[in-house]
Amino acid sequence: MSQPTVRPPLRRKRVLAALAGGIAVAAGAGLLLSHASATDSPAKAAPKVVPPTANAVFDYQIGGPYTPPAGVEAVSRDRGARPADGLYNICYVNAFQTQPNALDRWEEDDPDLLLRNADGGLIEDEDWGEALLDTSTGDKRTRLAKIVGEWIDGCAESGFQAVEPDNLDSYERSDGLLTRADNAAFAKLLADRAHAAGLAIGQKNTTDLLGQRREIGFDFAVAEECGRYDECADYAAAYEDKVFVVEYTADDFKEACSSVGATVSVVRRDLDVVPAGRPGYVFRAC
Repeated sequence: MSQPTVRPPLRRKRVLAALAGGIAVAAGAGLLLSHASATDSPAKAAPKVVPPTANAVFDYQIGGPYTPPAGVEAVSRDRGARPADGLYNICYVNAFQTQPNALDRWEEDDPDLLLRNADGGLIEDEDWGEALLDTSTGDKRTRLAKIVGEWIDGCAESGFQAVEPDNLDSYERSDGLLTRADNAAFAKLLADRAHAAGLAIGQKNTTDLLGQRREIGFDFAVAEECGRYDECADYAAAYEDKVFVVEYTADDFKEACSSVGATVSVVRRDLDVVPAGRPGYVFRAC
């Protein structure tokens, strides 16, 4: 984001526990396009990458899947969830930080890939209880890309058309131990992996990296709270309106709709992004 210091903890990044495995989605609405099949030649052709359509009505379901509201054309769900039939499906992956319930696995298998201070203590995103992953060296980025890359491949196998790797801005919370360049370099590895799997890849937040979007390989953006910080037009211009805006308050939603709602998909969700029917559920689109 363009204001990296002392941000109120609104951005919603939490995902429920892994859900049932995915299935391939059915074609529909002109948005769902199947991946190109491999050729019979010795060198297999790369699957076709299909970016989302600009201003497709969007629902943000990373807190748990449910039947999308009428008119929704694109949806983002956790990588453990099944894609929504007939829609353009974006796979949520927490790529730059750990899920809280996965920390023990990281500590046991890859403790050196967790970012630590000089005393060996974990550097954490305190708002969400997540340890930061260490993207500071080429070797660590390569190893992380192998782990996260397998998740990305799983998204493709489940039938998603795109992936959104979250916490691209973790360097802002790293106590100076990570740089923007570190995360940009890791993001490029993830973009290459996504494209090889036939998935489009979305830039998640962080206007500071808009100028490097082509170098990294991003195809679209998912922007939380850009209405709050007057950034929506920046994303829209960079990605030719292929942006999914998520707001969490009535005022920010109104601002985003006023700013870019005529050409860009804008949705208001509750901060906990709970499934429909649960207390606190909010869904609005403009």
